[in-house]
Amino acid sequence: MSIAERIISGDLRAAARLLRDIDDQIAGARDLLRALYPHTGRAHVIGFTGSPGVGKSTLVDQITALFRRDGASVGILAVDPTSPFSGGAILGDRIRMQRHFLDAGVFIRSLATRGAFGGLTRSTNDMVNVLDAMGKDVILVETVGVGQDEVDIASSAHTTVLVTVPGMGDEVQALKAGIMEIGNIFVVNKADREGSRKTVRELRNLIELGLRRREDNGWEPLIVETEAIKGRGLEDLYHSIHRHRQYLFDHPEELREALRKRARNQLVEALKDQALRAILERLASRAVSLDSLIEKILAKEADPYSLVNTILAAELRPEATTQAQPPGSQ
Repeated sequence: MSIAERIISGDLRAAARLLRDIDDQIAGARDLLRALYPHTGRAHVIGFTGSPGVGKSTLVDQITALFRRDGASVGILAVDPTSPFSGGAILGDRIRMQRHFLDAGVFIRSLATRGAFGGLTRSTNDMVNVLDAMGKDVILVETVGVGQDEVDIASSAHTTVLVTVPGMGDEVQALKAGIMEIGNIFVVNKADREGSRKTVRELRNLIELGLRRREDNGWEPLIVETEAIKGRGLEDLYHSIHRHRQYLFDHPEELREALRKRARNQLVEALKDQALRAILERLASRAVSLDSLIEKILAKEADPYSLVNTILAAELRPEATTQAQPPGSQ
């Protein structure tokens, strides 16, 4: 049995090994991803995003328990900050989900941002496809928690849950610009804190304002108050997630648009990754390293913009590549 077949049959070890290879950008991983892709598209991908400290990990842990109660298999991808020493994930989120470690129906993987912006990592979408292909019914993606930049999840998940808490000052105001595009469900966690009702009112006002600006009669984002640690409001959140999933099935044009966003995001990310890899390999074949280019910038012998233009000009003219001089050597 091939590795791809083992993953499709639900082999945890084979899947874990491929996820590691994806994160480490091992060349052979792409061949396996191509083999797995036709078997994707069945899982419901749910993204949890929000600022640090709002309780995303606890919510994911609790929602996982509810999905398991109802017999659904769950994959969890927790995007952690990159360790400044090892370059890996700090694993803080996995520590909070220890009760699921021995559950064969739950697969948890932490991955590091490794410099990626938008709250996700370059390998997140590929890992979602692996968990999808191995038969997970639900895939929960928890973003790193860096604030307003966490918008990539809206293009990677079918349902996006934006988590906030009372008493975070102007956070709701800061989210105004993209709030309608990011969240399908808004969670006010730690709702026992003072200011919870005020936060709910602000969110409701922003949602109503956004709906008035829209010409279609699409999904109206839901607001749920929770106290994740105490287990309060979790059933409401769980049912809200199911309501949004059912809404997508009942409105195939919106489901298609969500799938289109995911496909576009995956294509663009794969294109950027492959193009950068190809350019670096071509530079290396001409004995040009990034370090040598950086030294030219530091010495003011060249600027980053001119170097990029020179590199791209050479790469976009394949017939001239062999004759091109190393950037900055003129």
